[in-house]
Amino acid sequence: MKQEVEKRKPEGLLDHLALAVTTFGVGYLPIAPGTWGSMVGVGIYFAVTHLVESFALAFRSNISEFGWNPFLSWVHSIVLVTFLLFTLLGIWAAGRSTELFGDLDPSQAVVDEVIGQLIVFVFVPFGIGWPFVLAGFLLFRLFDIWKPFPIDSLQALPGGIGVCADDILAGVYAGICLSIIYAVSLSI
Repeated sequence: MKQEVEKRKPEGLLDHLALAVTTFGVGYLPIAPGTWGSMVGVGIYFAVTHLVESFALAFRSNISEFGWNPFLSWVHSIVLVTFLLFTLLGIWAAGRSTELFGDLDPSQAVVDEVIGQLIVFVFVPFGIGWPFVLAGFLLFRLFDIWKPFPIDSLQALPGGIGVCADDILAGVYAGICLSIIYAVSLSI
């Protein structure tokens, strides 16, 4: 059941920024925009992984006497803080876009799928192989569509948090499953 809100036309830079962040361009696709949004999340994961691995290679000579790379620790911290800021931006943008689409959970909003998909990969190490990335993608889509308790009830939250919270929890569920699969694969 679609819940409508009074629709308004975009006015100014902030409305257009909110639409761009909320839709990532793929939200306007007529078929399966959520799946496309999840694919954007996978693409972002691959790009960040490539960046982190490049950073690790560039600073491999800086390994401390204890066997860890302090520069790489900073890179991981920066990635996590950036992801947190992106999540907050996505929640803001989704909330602002609900008025622009005239719907409390517009199908064009895919930033929630991007956030949820990225959360899945927080549960496993950077640079996991493509079979695990595919498993993470499929697990997230499963939980996002199935919406086991209490995922479905989170959509009732107000504004952008209502748009994103269900996908955030679906990402946590999928991430837990992926981490178990990853751990089992290491022990085999």
